[in-house]
Amino acid sequence: MADVQKAIYDARPLGAGKMTVLGLQHLFAMFGATILVPVITGLSVSATLLFAGLGTLLFHLLTKLKVPAFLGSSFAFLGGYAAVTQIGAERGLDLVHSLPYACIGVFCAGLMYFVLAGLFAAFGPKRVMRFFPPIVTGPIIIAIGLTLSGSAIQNCSQNWWLAIVAVLVILLCNIFGKGMIKIVPILLGVLVSYLVAACFGQVDFTQVKEAAWIGLPFRWENTAFAVFQNPDWGLIVAAIIAILPISLATMVEHIGDMCAISSTTDVNYLEDPGLHRTLMGDGLATAVASLFGAPANTTYGENTGVLNITKVFDPRVIRIAACFAILLSFCPKFSALIGAMPAATIGGVSLVLYGMISAVGVRNIVENQVDFTHSRNLFIAALILVLAIGIKYGANDAISIGFTSLSGLAVAAIVGILLNAILPGNDYEFNQSSRGASAVNFGPRRTGENK
Repeated sequence: MADVQKAIYDARPLGAGKMTVLGLQHLFAMFGATILVPVITGLSVSATLLFAGLGTLLFHLLTKLKVPAFLGSSFAFLGGYAAVTQIGAERGLDLVHSLPYACIGVFCAGLMYFVLAGLFAAFGPKRVMRFFPPIVTGPIIIAIGLTLSGSAIQNCSQNWWLAIVAVLVILLCNIFGKGMIKIVPILLGVLVSYLVAACFGQVDFTQVKEAAWIGLPFRWENTAFAVFQNPDWGLIVAAIIAILPISLATMVEHIGDMCAISSTTDVNYLEDPGLHRTLMGDGLATAVASLFGAPANTTYGENTGVLNITKVFDPRVIRIAACFAILLSFCPKFSALIGAMPAATIGGVSLVLYGMISAVGVRNIVENQVDFTHSRNLFIAALILVLAIGIKYGANDAISIGFTSLSGLAVAAIVGILLNAILPGNDYEFNQSSRGASAVNFGPRRTGENK
């Protein structure tokens, strides 16, 4: 395996200049989606960039410096952040003080990757993945997008024209764009809509002018550690229960991304360095990021698209991009510029992203040829969708159990996994086909994956 990788790297020798340019390209490819998560949730943009870079370097370290993957913000946890901040608001906490509790939930979700990694190492992927077949993960992914759609519409309603501009730019770049334009439609949609808003006086740049050029990427009060100065233990438990089940779907996303990268580079990373190592790298990056107020990380398909276009698979290029992200995180003025973005611009981009999340769930079901003539499959999918959406848009937005609350998505995930394990007829076998094995992805845009 090492000889195969060496042959790939030696086939296209790179100088320092070319590697730097290619690293910047990977930075731009992940940039639009990565910064959008903190913009939507209220987390720190600077901390997000810092731990995207550090998380990527940690991932490379745990995977023996072999896998050319970049780790950026995961969209799968948006519903979890929203659920926890809603519970916090009911307890009298504002957004700033609620988000650290959500980060504790994300930290526990990151630790779940180590549990699955241990199971993979002990029992092998086929036996473990029987508990997470497409009939469970597909509807969960669909529900994630649909439960988030309400917030996108609310933001769009602030100024529908700005939202439409963002949607149109993304659509045109995605369909007619070439080269880098096709890889970064989300970033271009944000930039064009933002510029239009600025030209028509819809943006307040006061905070941008006042922000320093250099500063620390995060503050103590925004970290998970700040919670324990005066903890609300009920809210901590509620956050863990609301967010932990999401990791079940994101771990399957990770496996799909590893299959996609392996297909793109023609190197089987599932065997060497192994899924247990890549899972631990992803989980550690997520756990560390959450402790310091940054969103969960995930392997990014945008960067897989760059690999496919350039045919340069050297992981050192990815590590250069990670270093650029770390440097950019120490510029508060840049963070303030992102924070001044109009809500309608965020709404327009979110409208596309949330819809694409649901569409990925549909694709997961179709590509794995899930048979809905079987009553068990129909029953599992129906309950997952109805519970997730019904509880989300019901009167209380969650189910109260004692001192805590379960979000619709958490209830749906738990019920779906349990039903799949209990009901007879589970004949799913992981990795039977290259398309089915890599069908689960959450990123807002997964370009160029050989599936």
